[in-house]
Amino acid sequence: MTKKYNISVEATLEVIGGKWKPVILCHLMNGKKRTGELKRLIPKITQKMLTQQLRELEHDGIINRIVYNQVPPKVEYELSAYGNSLREILHSLCIWGEHHIERTYGDTKDYLEDSILNQ
Repeated sequence: MTKKYNISVEATLEVIGGKWKPVILCHLMNGKKRTGELKRLIPKITQKMLTQQLRELEHDGIINRIVYNQVPPKVEYELSAYGNSLREILHSLCIWGEHHIERTYGDTKDYLEDSILNQ
């Protein structure tokens, strides 16, 4: 049975929606990251959830998993060419979030650890 959507944004949210996927993708916009790096950058995510989200993003072709043939094993994640097509959308979400924090709280410094505008 073919899946049907009522509106195209449903398809987008099915792939990149949720609490953690956009956060992971925003970090990967800055370059390759190892699992441990992502865990440090996103301290509230559990290891199990991080692994699950990375697998789903890889399955959907949004990220590449790069395995290096060495001891100890080394694995990195990066945006795929397809994932790079989300760059503008993710950047816009980050900017909107910063403006929302400023509008709601008056300043980002106490509410935002990392600003995409400073990168």
